Amino acid sequence: MPTPTSQPYWDALAAHRVRIQYSPSLGEYVFYPRVISPHTLIDDLEWREISGMGRLYTFTVAERPVSPHFADEVPQLLAVVQWDEGPRCTTEIVDATVHDLEVGMRMEPVFCDYPQHAITMLRYRPAR
Repeated sequence: MPTPTSQPYWDALAAHRVRIQYSPSLGEYVFYPRVISPHTLIDDLEWREISGMGRLYTFTVAERPVSPHFADEVPQLLAVVQWDEGPRCTTEIVDATVHDLEVGMRMEPVFCDYPQHAITMLRYRPAR
């Protein structure tokens, strides 16, 4: 759910873009959205657009829904993708089967719009 801190992330997803925070004091991108930079504890976070491309860091098959909202969507391929810019994000893999996946493979973003809930979710599929 969007919060005042994470709203720019969700707004970018709605526009089918990926924006995350960058900390000049740390010299790195950071994710999840936060108020101050990790490690330096300085209030210098900037929102920057990234490609959204990355590599499959790990994945699992969820046979049980992770919440009632996903009861009709099992099994799910849940994953962690490491963006080219550094941070990792948790996600769901779409347009693939477990047999298509290999840790380290290139992944591309898929923007899944849910207008009835006024939200866009970031999911991934193997890069074409």
